[in-house]
Amino acid sequence: MAKRASPEQQPFRWPDGIRAAISLSFDDARLSQVDRGLPVLNAHDARATFYVSLASLESRLSGWQEALAQGHEIGNHTLRHPCTGNFSFARGNPLEDYTLERMERELIEASDAIEDLLAVRPSTFAYPCGHTFVGRGENTCSYVPLVARLFRVGRTAFDETHNSPTFCDLAQVTGLDMDCAPLERVMAMVATAVADGGWLVLFGHDVGDGGRQTTLASVLDALCRHARDRANGLWLDTVSAIGDYVAPRASNRIPR
Repeated sequence: MAKRASPEQQPFRWPDGIRAAISLSFDDARLSQVDRGLPVLNAHDARATFYVSLASLESRLSGWQEALAQGHEIGNHTLRHPCTGNFSFARGNPLEDYTLERMERELIEASDAIEDLLAVRPSTFAYPCGHTFVGRGENTCSYVPLVARLFRVGRTAFDETHNSPTFCDLAQVTGLDMDCAPLERVMAMVATAVADGGWLVLFGHDVGDGGRQTTLASVLDALCRHARDRANGLWLDTVSAIGDYVAPRASNRIPR
């Protein structure tokens, strides 16, 4: 009798003949995401994930309420957006001064605030600046386990490869930068994910015609058009939707 393949040996299958998955995510609740990004996404019936900073969220609350009603996802991006103090903008609130206890309090407080404002509790999280640590020196700790406990998916940033659906750690899903990227570069990342049957999570900040930390509206439009064309075999959806599909099918490896 032939041996049955173990879960790790069985090929991963996306639904309905899909060849790869893509999630579009945007950080900080910048106003251009409402003004320029949402019209592009909605024109293609494309759903995205927005990791919101609270002050920006409150400044255009009606726009984010509409985004939720249109099927987009709102995610947690911490209470105060702490990054390493090596960034001058973060020096007043650096991760090096955080403890796991403080980070946990602020993550929960951010989720509570979002739930109060939008009547939805975030199920996914994006690490500010892609940094996954608190403390310094011998007191440095990863807060990935904390994110794993509080959220279904955590997204990092400035990574170099898409996610393998049979191997990725959902608490630190890779995120590839699409800010300032020409269409050729973005489509090359898509092609690489398709060749591997992977999950490509892209992230950006502003949406517009150019400038620092800006996803080009023309590139976003072309990408959505490509991804929503059924002939290309892509599943374009929120981080939570694709994460939920991947979760029970991943290998969930435990180190030996």
